[in-house]
Amino acid sequence: METVSTRVVVAMSGGVDSSVAAAALKERGRDVVGVHMRLFDLPREACRSDELRNCCGARARRDAGAVAAALGIPFYTADFRRTFEKTVVADFISEYRRGRTPNPCWRCNRFLKFGLLLARAGRLDAGFLATGHYARTEYDRASGRWLLRKGIDPQKDQSYFLSAMTQDQLSRTIFPIGELKKSEVRAYAAKLGWPVARKSESQEICFVPDDDYARFLRERAPDAFRPGPIVDAAGRTIGRHGGIAGFTIGQRKGMGIAAPRPLYVVRIDAASNTIVAGPNEALFEKRMAVSGLNWIAVEGLRGPREASVRIRYRHAEARAVLHPVEDNRLTVEFDRAQRAITPGQAAVFYDGDIVLGGATIDSAGGGS
Repeated sequence: METVSTRVVVAMSGGVDSSVAAAALKERGRDVVGVHMRLFDLPREACRSDELRNCCGARARRDAGAVAAALGIPFYTADFRRTFEKTVVADFISEYRRGRTPNPCWRCNRFLKFGLLLARAGRLDAGFLATGHYARTEYDRASGRWLLRKGIDPQKDQSYFLSAMTQDQLSRTIFPIGELKKSEVRAYAAKLGWPVARKSESQEICFVPDDDYARFLRERAPDAFRPGPIVDAAGRTIGRHGGIAGFTIGQRKGMGIAAPRPLYVVRIDAASNTIVAGPNEALFEKRMAVSGLNWIAVEGLRGPREASVRIRYRHAEARAVLHPVEDNRLTVEFDRAQRAITPGQAAVFYDGDIVLGGATIDSAGGGS
């Protein structure tokens, strides 16, 4: 029987969470190696900004390296820029071209952290990978499956972003701070005297640090900004837009339409380059179609199953029934209509604090 190395590679972003994850493992007596993933190069002026709440660039690498040095652990930088561009950035652009709103963090975890970096851990003679995510893993002997559980801090739980993880990945992943609250993590770092204890939260997507998605997309995909019509539910033209990539479901700003009541983006039709606008109540749907299922706590569904469903990261979970259909797809029927179900976003299914699995939203209303 092959022996698995107990060495742990820690993905160190330069933030407080991954820093404390490395420290906690070292304190437990584990053989720890720090690795910083180089994913994307930002403009030099952006990385110099003190206002940049981000895990990018040379500054983040220096912070991660300083923590590794303080812990006395080996530290390496893994250059994943080419793969990140192909699997995350290119998909981000492609999805907006299709009138969808992608979740690049979910995709980065799937292909980079728990794909490429986990493979790199093996080359460093490490049997495990650890990250600073607020989540927990557990082996369930009854089912013979690894479970993914929410982190105990409800305000910081990141299980939503990890719903694409496989059984093999979960078996080799450690989340050292999943049992801690954010306040405890900061206190831990402060006790060690680390400047990262006061470091701001990373809020933006790493390759769009100013949160200006439209600017980024205009630079990378100008063809997604062809002017087109804005129509109402009856198909009547009520305005013009400057490009579907500048809009997402539920958006109100940017349409420039004078109307007696607020109008929102209800649907985006990429084929006709059309935005459908309507009142707030038009955003509510009781059904949605999802595809690309990844089951974690169960092998799959043979029939309908009740679950709590999250349709985006900060969305409150909603009770629903999952109805399996062919080709690795589900129709999700909510007890109560949900607002702004957005194609391209991840849908994650829960049973209490256990992640049943996840998928990608295809459409609202249950259509294909």
